[in-house]
Amino acid sequence: MRNVALRLRYDGSDYHGWQRQAGLPTVQQTVEEAVEKVCGVKAHVTGCGRTDAGVHALSYCANFRADCTIPADRVPLALNARLPGDISVTAACDVGESFNAIGSCIKKEYIYRILNSRIPDPFLDKRVCFFPSPLDIDAMKRAAAAFVGTHDFAAVRSVGTPTKTTVRTVYWCEAEREGSYITVRVCADGFLYNMVRAMVGTMVYASYGKLIPEDIPALLETRDRRLTGPTMPPQGLYMNRVWYDGPAGGMMAEPFGGELRV
Repeated sequence: MRNVALRLRYDGSDYHGWQRQAGLPTVQQTVEEAVEKVCGVKAHVTGCGRTDAGVHALSYCANFRADCTIPADRVPLALNARLPGDISVTAACDVGESFNAIGSCIKKEYIYRILNSRIPDPFLDKRVCFFPSPLDIDAMKRAAAAFVGTHDFAAVRSVGTPTKTTVRTVYWCEAEREGSYITVRVCADGFLYNMVRAMVGTMVYASYGKLIPEDIPALLETRDRRLTGPTMPPQGLYMNRVWYDGPAGGMMAEPFGGELRV
């Protein structure tokens, strides 16, 4: 039986997240149905993370095991012929039996996009967070830097799937402005439920002086969600990059010409 890794992109606007949910449209269910049509057998598709309802992916990894005879380089074409236009398989490769999209992942990067303007853009309504009040990008940068390192991130997560530990290592957290657009990039060895959206909300609070950026490490030590910023809306969040060793790592590192621009 083959173990096939996929690189995907999707607009999560019309889905209730990645993971299957009874009676609700999800990305996982949609991809699994396409795999079944292509391979002729049911297959469980394991994703590299549980993106929430309305959250998008510019680069996402998943894998499935099936006796599929289609060559790996033809798998994207076969699946895309059976997927809706808001989900695309951009590459595929055969991986070892032990490969698991979530368990084998080394680190992940999310980006969060804010349209910081008094005027909304209707074409980006479900793809950015519209925030009309002025934001202080310098304060946001200082707050972002305060998250870097190994910390207990319980103070910036929502109650969700139980985890063995809420300690994570953030490799970088950066905020930049280009015109009316603010982009926050966060890379870590793993993420808690709503962690990035709460981190961005904390940066927004820092922008308004509701907390001091340099106090963020101490706030994290309290593990008290009430002391940090709000959870930002989902539509501004994208899984942007994931890292692996071996064939999947090479596949995920391949350039893709359709990079999203806003």
